[in-house]
Amino acid sequence: MMHEGNRRHYVYAYACHENERRLCEMELAALFGQPAGTAGYVETDRRIAPSRSPFISYRVEVLYAAEDFDSLASQAAELDLKDRTFKVICMKLGDMLAYSYEEQREFERRIGGLVRGKAEMRRPETTLGLMSIDGRWQLGICHKAESVWLHHKSKPRNYSTGLSTAVARALVNIAVPEPDAVKAIDPCCGMGNVLIEALSMGIDIVGRDINPLAVRGARINLRHFGYGDDRVSLGDMNEVDELYGAAIVDMPYNLCSVLPPEERERMLSSIRRFSLRAVIVSTEPLAEEIRRAGLRIRDYGTVSKGSFIRHIWVCESRVGG
Repeated sequence: MMHEGNRRHYVYAYACHENERRLCEMELAALFGQPAGTAGYVETDRRIAPSRSPFISYRVEVLYAAEDFDSLASQAAELDLKDRTFKVICMKLGDMLAYSYEEQREFERRIGGLVRGKAEMRRPETTLGLMSIDGRWQLGICHKAESVWLHHKSKPRNYSTGLSTAVARALVNIAVPEPDAVKAIDPCCGMGNVLIEALSMGIDIVGRDINPLAVRGARINLRHFGYGDDRVSLGDMNEVDELYGAAIVDMPYNLCSVLPPEERERMLSSIRRFSLRAVIVSTEPLAEEIRRAGLRIRDYGTVSKGSFIRHIWVCESRVGG
């Protein structure tokens, strides 16, 4: 029998560095609407492209589920891949971690011998993921994530202290977990890292920066990856006069000075005015200032690189509801 009720069910495997664990948790919670925990996988009925997240490695679309291995094996015998090549892999998560290498290979051989198709270990057309989670065996079609963000690391223009492509991609997913009909803005876009990650996921976004050199660099980078450079404009974020569904704001800073408090307050008030949801990033603690600006803090975390720490707040505008 196929998965209960023939309802689509997915398991996403993920991994992250300890320095990015909180960011990973925030992103997965936004994408799936539930806490990710620390187990290395998420079970959900939500279907997203596994390549959206820099932390997701696989998505398994569950075809069969059973309370024990033999019952799952009998279901696997019903699977007809119509002469397509395939292989079976044990997903190293959940209960599967308790089995030895030899036991896992035996599970793969037993299931592979029952599926109707052509076994091919090197370059199969279909990969079947075999899992045991909380005592329940599952088998499904496995889709490997493509590390799209890695391709964006090499760009013509960069800031040495700018957001990494992985962090930028996660921030976009936190701000815009469901892209349909959402227009986003990065009002301090710098060299366009956030813009490139968002556009690569099909998200409608525009950028703005008060620094002409940053605008020029962002336009060069956008053209480099085949995106229109007219999405970036020169201007002060405090003068944005359109309402956006989401904003990703990496507050300006440098290593020698910080923004005056009155300028931070003005920027935070502007974020509340032009966005319904915002992800605010700063090297300084701003929680009280964010609240005073009239923004509701929905989530908070940090991401670090050595001693350099970025604070991240997920906020909603009280005006926007």
